[in-house]
Amino acid sequence: MVSASAEARVVSVEGSKRVGKRPNARGEATRELILVTAERLFAERGIEATPLRDIGLAADQRNNFAVQYHFGDREHLVQAIAEYRARPLIDRQSELLADLVARGGSPTVVEFVRTFVTALADNLRNGSQFLPFVSRYMIERGGYAGLDQAVPTNAISTFRAILLRLLPHHSGEMLDERWERLFTSAVHTLARYQVTLAEDSLPAPLDYLIEDLVLSLSAGLEVPPPSTRGAAARPAQ
Repeated sequence: MVSASAEARVVSVEGSKRVGKRPNARGEATRELILVTAERLFAERGIEATPLRDIGLAADQRNNFAVQYHFGDREHLVQAIAEYRARPLIDRQSELLADLVARGGSPTVVEFVRTFVTALADNLRNGSQFLPFVSRYMIERGGYAGLDQAVPTNAISTFRAILLRLLPHHSGEMLDERWERLFTSAVHTLARYQVTLAEDSLPAPLDYLIEDLVLSLSAGLEVPPPSTRGAAARPAQ
């Protein structure tokens, strides 16, 4: 008789083979249900703290290994959530950027940041738990490394090229660091707004808060970096 642990390993292997393959309509619906359920539970309980079996049960799956069957393991599931949400996010920002260019040339730094924050903030209005999920991921794992694999390489290259053109006096390394800070701040702030929005306790209208976030994040990108001399002169702590 095959043990439960052995069965789980077999299902995990088979599930990992299925990742990336196009399932039938019923399988697609089940995958999506598991994805949005996992996104919510990971956001609420933590990514490492949530048993995969609990996700299956919350998604009304009778098979104890339904998650492993469809996704293989926890890391494949996390990546699948990121990929599920990344494409609409990138498409939305690209659409907003295209509109800016169509109206008159290259965007400003503020306009570029606004396209990104606006695309992220769409998750506040569509009922998803993507922002709290990413916020939790970054807290648990010290950043978004790993999730960025879900973003198409050509999109990353395009957005980075725009930033380098807008801020030619900043090095690529400096812009990469500042963009990571911007992304982290935007996600954590918007995730907090999502909670306070549900509690009807926002400190100001949402659109106002989002625009203020855009302006403060843009300033963080544009501010001149500290001089080497100034950094060296700073007293040791």
